[in-house]
Amino acid sequence: MSKAIFKFVVLHLASLLILPLTTLDVVGEDRPLKVFILAGQSNMQGHARIETFDYIGDDPSTAPLLSEMRGPDGTPRVLDGVRISYLTGIGENNGEAFGKLTAGYGARRNPTEDDGKIGPEFTFGITMDQAFEEPVLLIKTAWGGKSLYYDFRPPSAGPYKRSEKDIERNRNAESGSGHYYRLMIAHVKKVLSDIERVAPDYEASRGYEIAGFVWFQGFNDMVNRDVYPVPPKESTENRFANYSIWMGDFIRDVRKDLNAAEMPFVIGVMGVGGENANPDNLKFREAMAAPAMLPEFEGNVVTIPTAPFWDARLGAIDDKYGKVRQMAYLLRTENKNHANKDGTMSKEEQKAYMRKFEADLVTPEEVALRQRGASNAGYHYLGSAKTFAVMGKAFADALLALMD
Repeated sequence: MSKAIFKFVVLHLASLLILPLTTLDVVGEDRPLKVFILAGQSNMQGHARIETFDYIGDDPSTAPLLSEMRGPDGTPRVLDGVRISYLTGIGENNGEAFGKLTAGYGARRNPTEDDGKIGPEFTFGITMDQAFEEPVLLIKTAWGGKSLYYDFRPPSAGPYKRSEKDIERNRNAESGSGHYYRLMIAHVKKVLSDIERVAPDYEASRGYEIAGFVWFQGFNDMVNRDVYPVPPKESTENRFANYSIWMGDFIRDVRKDLNAAEMPFVIGVMGVGGENANPDNLKFREAMAAPAMLPEFEGNVVTIPTAPFWDARLGAIDDKYGKVRQMAYLLRTENKNHANKDGTMSKEEQKAYMRKFEADLVTPEEVALRQRGASNAGYHYLGSAKTFAVMGKAFADALLALMD
């Protein structure tokens, strides 16, 4: 366990013991609006469908959290004390959604239309609403499939230098380097320049405070072997070391550009696959967490591992469905080691074979559990609302510990 993580755990446990005594000391009618910024790629967007909420209640340890996510009528809560502005989109089709925080501010095909999903923002906002009597504003900027090395590249890292593959494939033009970093900063400044547009009840006389930033991104960097080449087997270096450097630049630049020098900062460390991930995944997690160990970030930057939030039961079922997909591919491509090696099976025969193969591999109980708890692929934490709910609360608790 890193020093930063250990410190967070200690602070968080202490805060749980004293919260009822201290909450009244940090609030008041004259307190400024609390602003929290959430940024990253598809898992910050969030691909957990609302239909998986019931699964949260199956676990006694998370059932209380589900009760906080729903109102008396069983529908997702609408928080009067928390507003959100959410910039997202596909390609250049960016748009802003804003209003009172509720479920539905997850990944969206159309930026302004609710797709019935949540990311970490929902329980993050619920936790902050409980912690503060003063109003809260979340500014979320997230896009799927974005990297730190190129899309969110911070100014201090300098322009991205195209590789031979980039040039060959006509991608990653230098002019686009850092484009989503600039979009993020511009949107935050736009919202803060006219807060009443997003939060009509905002009282300008009270002002606002940028109280924290949560970064949750990494998959596109983790799987890139061009920017992060695989070293020789005998090497002990972490091939993702540049991610650590750029993450440090990102934190410094965001604080500078938002004029928030001591802004508490949380890095959500990628945890798809859980604790038993492959070595490359583990190395990447180390690189993500490394900046929090820098002396300049002690006490104001913390990393939150998300591997503990991975749902192992759903993951095991997803692995079985991975085998189903693989077998369908092997039949379709007439693999020499499998049933359709001679290519004589018709499409209907292949479908019949696959129905039996799946039925023999996945039990009816597992089918039902998957339908109840999962709604997306493994790289999106299986689209499990339970995972994103626990994750969002952990991010909020981490910032509250830093603010204490």
